[in-house]
Amino acid sequence: MKISNLIKTAWNAILINKVRTLLTMLGIIIGVASVITMLAIGEGSKESIKTQISSMGSNMINIRPGADMRGGVRLNPSDMQTLKLKDYEALKEQADLLTDVSPQVTGSGQVIYGASNWPTSIYGVSTSFIDIKKFTVEDGSMFTEADVKSFAKVAVIGQTIVENLFPNENPVGKMIRFDNTPFKVIGVLSEKGENTFGQDQDDVILTPYTTVQKRILAIDYIQSIVASAVSEEQAEDAVNQVTDILRTQHQISSNEEDDFNVFSMDELISTFSSTSEMLTVLLVAIAGISLLIGGIGIMNIMYVSVKERTREIGLRMAVGGRGDDILKQFLIEAILISITGGIIGVSLGLLATYLVENLLNWPTSITSFSIMISFAVCAITGIFFGWYPARKAAALDPINALRYE
Repeated sequence: MKISNLIKTAWNAILINKVRTLLTMLGIIIGVASVITMLAIGEGSKESIKTQISSMGSNMINIRPGADMRGGVRLNPSDMQTLKLKDYEALKEQADLLTDVSPQVTGSGQVIYGASNWPTSIYGVSTSFIDIKKFTVEDGSMFTEADVKSFAKVAVIGQTIVENLFPNENPVGKMIRFDNTPFKVIGVLSEKGENTFGQDQDDVILTPYTTVQKRILAIDYIQSIVASAVSEEQAEDAVNQVTDILRTQHQISSNEEDDFNVFSMDELISTFSSTSEMLTVLLVAIAGISLLIGGIGIMNIMYVSVKERTREIGLRMAVGGRGDDILKQFLIEAILISITGGIIGVSLGLLATYLVENLLNWPTSITSFSIMISFAVCAITGIFFGWYPARKAAALDPINALRYE
């Protein structure tokens, strides 16, 4: 019998029991819709993470002090004093894979203007910091190298500071106090929003690092160094170069561990992406259970169909029908049920993804791979779970089948 006739016969058999067929498809429909939605959420999360981290500076490299053991106690890296200004100068002069380098020292406290105050952090940095972190000055200007050398009490503030201290006036030119130290506001940063870690990037005050060192923290070391690699592709090479320069600066022998840590944004992106992928795999595995249940449902309904149509099978065999044709017909029925359920599931999955993105504001990304894999799984499910009942139908004895009541 021609394949076209087998498909037509199988489709007619499916339409005879519409409600039963639809109930059989439910497992496939729910499974496929869940897989597409979960994959879309997972891919959207990964892309969102990469975008957010890249907005912080995709080529950025962070250098921090390493934890140390003293008296059997491991010290916190933030308490270490292994990074000095000479390390910053060495990187600035010797690292040709870095475009910008900035030291960083940070303090927390209250910023005050008139009768208003706000708890925030002050960052002592160099003039290169805004290029590394991809900040832009919206109003006024950034401080200069001359300000750095003279320990100038000038500040560039973020939008959160503006909203809380200067709701109805231009802050440029005004005097603020951070704890007991006065600063003149010379610039305002453009709004940047929260980063991947939920930190408000606009709740910041930027001042020369020398000012924070001498006038606020009273320290002669730096807490960290941030830098920008010449390109995202060369970030790993830049990390290796920075490591070599700092090991030489700190006179660390080959058998000694580093007293600093260097990591790039690529490593951070990789870590977050791996976590996101694990969660996606877990969610897809849970959704895949529905496909398994749907497949078992197809097998059960095909068994019922074989039993109900035993006399029909015997009659077809008696008039010359081959067992191979019977097998193909029932196998095609199973595949049609599975693929039809897959089409409905894909449609519902696309609808669910749209609703998730627009109602819950979750990032999503539908890929052609997820749709293709869903159809492939549906076809495999139909063949796998439809084969045995179809084989059972093809193996029926025509005489016994005709006698079946």
